[in-house]
Amino acid sequence: MNHTARQCNPENTRQRLLAAAHREIYERGFQAASLERILADTGLSKGALYHHFDTKQALGIAVVEEVIAARVRREWIDPLMRAERPLEALAGLLEQKLLNAAPENVRLGCDLNNLIQEMSPCDEVFRNALHTVLQEWTDALTQTLRRARALGQIRPEVDCKQTALFIIASMEGCAGLSKNLQDIEAYRGCMRTLGDYLQQLGTHAAGQSA
Repeated sequence: MNHTARQCNPENTRQRLLAAAHREIYERGFQAASLERILADTGLSKGALYHHFDTKQALGIAVVEEVIAARVRREWIDPLMRAERPLEALAGLLEQKLLNAAPENVRLGCDLNNLIQEMSPCDEVFRNALHTVLQEWTDALTQTLRRARALGQIRPEVDCKQTALFIIASMEGCAGLSKNLQDIEAYRGCMRTLGDYLQQLGTHAAGQSA
């Protein structure tokens, strides 16, 4: 497919709009995001934008459902669902986040958490879309912990659903705190402590503390 054909491809156009909208929202927040900047970034017309998205809200919801949700599945859910040793897989993902932390991520925070804080109190449609992403992530993490418990990797008394909620809340809190502090070491320290907490769920930890 040549460049002209790609430019005219409706799905390609839609994906370019979503990528540009995600960048704009991540940088500025949804309410301050500018459709004009998104169009300037893509070189597309207003007609192309409104052919795919009737409103700015529809574009924002699509960013949540198709860009942010896809990232959460790719980075967290899919690796955990494939893992034969779930606790080790989860610990490895936390370690990967710690090692791959970049100044840009600290400067801007987490795209999902940013929108949760901005839009949940003021837009029910947005809140529901964000809740769906969180619920899918929480369910996958809960299943991961339950598999780890069934394999004897974590203590039998661990409440897997509450632990999953706590881990996600902690990660999002790490992102939000370091965004305010603009301190990558604060993020790394927070994530390192979360990794230590995860290790304390293991059956070996109970033996060490006895």
